[in-house]
Amino acid sequence: MADRGEEQDRTPPTATPPAAGPASPAPEPAPVPPARPLDAIDRDILRILQTDGRASIRSVAERVHVSRANAYARINRLVEDGVIRGFGARVDHERAGQGASAYITLKIVQNSWRTVREQLQALPGATHIALVSGDFDVLLLVHTPDNRALRELVLTRIQSIPEVLSTRTLLVFEETDLGPRPDRPAELA
Repeated sequence: MADRGEEQDRTPPTATPPAAGPASPAPEPAPVPPARPLDAIDRDILRILQTDGRASIRSVAERVHVSRANAYARINRLVEDGVIRGFGARVDHERAGQGASAYITLKIVQNSWRTVREQLQALPGATHIALVSGDFDVLLLVHTPDNRALRELVLTRIQSIPEVLSTRTLLVFEETDLGPRPDRPAELA
């Protein structure tokens, strides 16, 4: 559809967001130090946690043949280095009441990526945002309860962002999660 234009014991504590204060521009995030190189044990830990984010430290340690303290320290380091960005659940969006899914491509004003990204992150149902090269600038994945909500999201919310020049909506008819599985090794790093 074309729119406007042509075109358990393992999780380390997370930092709490700062209290809301007077309206002021958000500070730029602190630069992230470069990640340390990953070894085979780190890659094995990542595979385990990608397959089962609820795996206990004890289970991870046994499966990679290190002590629990070592596994805990490695997972903490992977989180601190930004390699592990968080722990979550893979959701069947349709069963969760989000029956309409779409990829939305956006052309935006040059050098407006950070502003646009902040506004897209605030959209209900937005699950993935990417700055890309090619015929459009941004690729956005959204899940909404139905096509009416999707239409409202695109035509009212997204197209009202001043830096958005045009959008194109690609409806998702069916999707398959290709996340890591124990029977399909994935090469990391």
